[in-house]
Amino acid sequence: MNNKLKIALLQIAPGDSLQENLDKGRTACRQAKSRGADIALFPEMWSNGYRLYDSPAEVWMQEAIPADGAFVQVFRSLARELDMAIGVTLLERWPGGPRNTLVLIDRRGKVRLTYAKVHTCDFDVERHLTPGEAFCVAELDTACGPVKVGAMICYDREFPESARILMLQGAELILVPNACPMEINRLSQLRARAYENMVAIATCNYPDTVPDCNGGSSVFDGVAYLPELEDSRDTCLLQAGGEEGVYIATLDLSMLRRYRETEMQGNTYRRPHKYGLLTDTNLQPPFIRRFPRR
Repeated sequence: MNNKLKIALLQIAPGDSLQENLDKGRTACRQAKSRGADIALFPEMWSNGYRLYDSPAEVWMQEAIPADGAFVQVFRSLARELDMAIGVTLLERWPGGPRNTLVLIDRRGKVRLTYAKVHTCDFDVERHLTPGEAFCVAELDTACGPVKVGAMICYDREFPESARILMLQGAELILVPNACPMEINRLSQLRARAYENMVAIATCNYPDTVPDCNGGSSVFDGVAYLPELEDSRDTCLLQAGGEEGVYIATLDLSMLRRYRETEMQGNTYRRPHKYGLLTDTNLQPPFIRRFPRR
């Protein structure tokens, strides 16, 4: 069986309407398939192009759509037609306030995972969103066989716990829709999350034509050491420039799985009974802020 998984990052700029984003998204997915992709991933909140800053909250919240509505149904049909998994993102209609959501559809058109962003940016406009309640992992049927896939969204990357929990649930690949400048420190976070958990991390950002974004979509495979190499290797398989486009990375699943069976990162040598403070909900200076949620 082929164990080279091709991941397409759809680093594309949104249009001015839901319909435009639907049409452009379909075109990008077809392009990804034509280049052999097994999974296509959109940037954060593709349904409305993460346009949360152009109008008051009560206006943009009206753009929320259901996760089982027509928008997602189109991509379910497309995934089935193309025989390709699709990670599509949306501003999801939700009681009490919309959610920032990824829906992962397998190549048969079945929804395998619906993930809402847990770490909403409550210091800014995202405080009007409803945070997700949990991180989750699904087994995704691909042409390379079953792959365990998890998700986190943009600001989730800032917290080591996000990727750690996904690793503990068995994730081999973490999909990360994004909408912010991917500068050196944020890229370093992704590199670190991949290294410390021995997982692949694929991040799709908007191109530099979108305000407050700069492209830089990336894939890190997490494999830092190989027996045949004297020194560590670069875990970065792909880092896109700022330009709009569909970027393809090939993930060697066999190499990743062998690495996970032998190396020291991950879960083997952790000491969870020493980490109780991580679940303490009290806030102390200097970390007091407005709008904290626990």
